[in-house]
Amino acid sequence: MGLFDSATNTFGNNSPRGLEASTRLIQATLALIADNGQGGGLRGLMERFQEAGLGNTISSWIGSGPNVPITEEQIQQALGDGWLQQIAEEAGLTQDDAARQLSELLPTMVDKLTPADHIPQGGLGSMSTLLEHFLRVS
Repeated sequence: MGLFDSATNTFGNNSPRGLEASTRLIQATLALIADNGQGGGLRGLMERFQEAGLGNTISSWIGSGPNVPITEEQIQQALGDGWLQQIAEEAGLTQDDAARQLSELLPTMVDKLTPADHIPQGGLGSMSTLLEHFLRVS
């Protein structure tokens, strides 16, 4: 099972509408961590987490070992209303629903996209590169 399948199953989205919302949330999240996105890539996301006092949390997702879980409130704290609102709008979700789903999706996504336990020197790549990787990672 690929990461995409795992993410959509996590959210229990058996309906076409639920699948569409999951797909849009995944795309919005990939855009956040893509090097050519507005968010400054994964390094930019790390900076936001560090500023929110959550640097150890995101570092655990990149490094080896277990992923430190994150709460909805911590997602809101790290992303701020602007980024969370943008992701929620792109996914067709409320901010609370987006934060809840991101608290489950983001640790797994970052972990799977950094299998060498660090951010590659050149970053994770463009949105299209990440999407290709995301669809084939299991």
